[in-house]
Amino acid sequence: MTSSELLTTLSARALEGKHVVFAGHGLPTLAVSLAQRTVSPGVEIIYESGVTGAQPADLPRSISDSVLVTGAAGVLPMAQLFNFVLQGQRVDVGFLGAAQVDRYGSLNSSLIGKDWAAPASKLPGSGGAIEAMAGAGEIFVVMRRHNPRSLVADLDFCTTPGPRRAAAARGGVMPAGLGVTTVITDLGIMTRRGIDEELVLSAVHPGVEVDEVRAATGWDLQVSKNLVTTVPPTSRELALLRDVLDPERVYLR
Repeated sequence: MTSSELLTTLSARALEGKHVVFAGHGLPTLAVSLAQRTVSPGVEIIYESGVTGAQPADLPRSISDSVLVTGAAGVLPMAQLFNFVLQGQRVDVGFLGAAQVDRYGSLNSSLIGKDWAAPASKLPGSGGAIEAMAGAGEIFVVMRRHNPRSLVADLDFCTTPGPRRAAAARGGVMPAGLGVTTVITDLGIMTRRGIDEELVLSAVHPGVEVDEVRAATGWDLQVSKNLVTTVPPTSRELALLRDVLDPERVYLR
């Protein structure tokens, strides 16, 4: 089992009982495909490219891959997708990636470094993340690496403000949902529910110690009283990932 296989499996399991999912690029795309074949066969997948009700026969290599169109319920112009579907609060979960997540669930996918004029790294930017945060019932985030540079007390740049940060700004439109409720990393799972709640450690992966997770987090990470250990992928889940969904290791690198 690789870290990518574990992250994808746990992400897919988190979608059990969810009906409409806005899927971001990367592991979220692979996770919703796995969920369709396991815990949520009826899940409706929406992509930023405008595809709604996607049922791809093959794994899409991007959120605009033409394979998404075949068998889909429809393809909408982006303006209608964002205005009617996301702002219409028809999405249960926005499933995203991010370069940085802060303790309250705001996201950075724009730049790394405090000097905005000359950042250390420039990143792709928001895409549909800010619309997903604003309109989805909740946000799941999957991150390949859990370290103090990715899980931070203060973002280098706020691309996607969560409900607490939006409320503190005292202007604009508040997110309609709970914001980030679940962050899945290579060390464990962090969760939060209330607008003023921080992310807390609710699960660790097999062989990972709590102190290891706390040392890799950029704030004083609190630990749930009901901390559990995640369950590794089953042989069926691994077979689906390796042999059916991503045999070319597009995402399972």
